[in-house]
Amino acid sequence: MVHVPRLARQLQQLLAGQRVAALGTIADDGAPLVSMVPFAVERGLGAFVIHVSDLAAHSRNLQARPRVSLLVMQAAAPGEPVHALPRVTFDGQARVPAPGGDDWRACRQAYVERFPEAAFMTELGDFRFVAIEPAGARQVAGFGAARSLEAAEVRLALQAPG
Repeated sequence: MVHVPRLARQLQQLLAGQRVAALGTIADDGAPLVSMVPFAVERGLGAFVIHVSDLAAHSRNLQARPRVSLLVMQAAAPGEPVHALPRVTFDGQARVPAPGGDDWRACRQAYVERFPEAAFMTELGDFRFVAIEPAGARQVAGFGAARSLEAAEVRLALQAPG
């Protein structure tokens, strides 16, 4: 049995337990934009997968400037302190896989497995899959428990069974 360090295990649990992230992009005028996006993980690519409409401002932003940030956070519970909520912020590069290609099919499969109710949306012409390939991350696992992760460690966490 392989030993998985506590913070790595908590990261994997956070990603498996949360289905929504905050996506940070930069607009043409340099203004930051944060959007809520459902996400899946495609283990083979070691990437996050989002499905975006061409009409959304974040879609235009990430196509013009593919460097993005993605925040995944445990939901707050009533009456519980919020300052120590487990969370992780990834920085990465966004790319749009070619429709019908191998990466597109892998992204679609991962997304539909996590969001089966969205399967019909994957056939709409104005939506695109985006693979976000992490370059690093900053994890806060609780009060006083924080660390930075290099790209290789992030990929290992994304490739682990969720």
